[in-house]
Amino acid sequence: MMRRVVLDTNIVLSALLFTSGRLAWIRHAWQGQQLQPLVCKETVNELLRVLAYPKFKLAADEQKELLADFLPYADVVELPNPWPDLPVCRDEKDQVFLVLAQAGHADMLVTGDADLLVMRGVFPGLILTADELEQAQRADMAQPARAKLRMARKPKKTI
Repeated sequence: MMRRVVLDTNIVLSALLFTSGRLAWIRHAWQGQQLQPLVCKETVNELLRVLAYPKFKLAADEQKELLADFLPYADVVELPNPWPDLPVCRDEKDQVFLVLAQAGHADMLVTGDADLLVMRGVFPGLILTADELEQAQRADMAQPARAKLRMARKPKKTI
């Protein structure tokens, strides 16, 4: 099952920049069509801005390469104007992720940002950490194996 997910900028950055890092599996999941990242003009602009930070020391062609490993897998969502009336995030710059999740009919919003994580009670089941997403992905992958095991154990009916 491919989940529609909003990945906050830091999650995308970690998955792209640290190919052997803790979140590299997320990159493999979108490349393997297990996750469908959702983006909008505002979140792509934020990603472009952050990739250009001097601390990452990425040349323009390196930035383009990283974007080419993400954007073709993403579903672009046009946000409504005006934005819907949703509970307000204490960091106004993060509100776009909530709007994108709603407008894009996301299954999950994946973040490590405390300003979004504190809103879990308002959006039950929507806002997850990357570790929680990984647990959910593993559980989904185990489902078919368990179903096959149950089927193998059922006694065959005789006619």
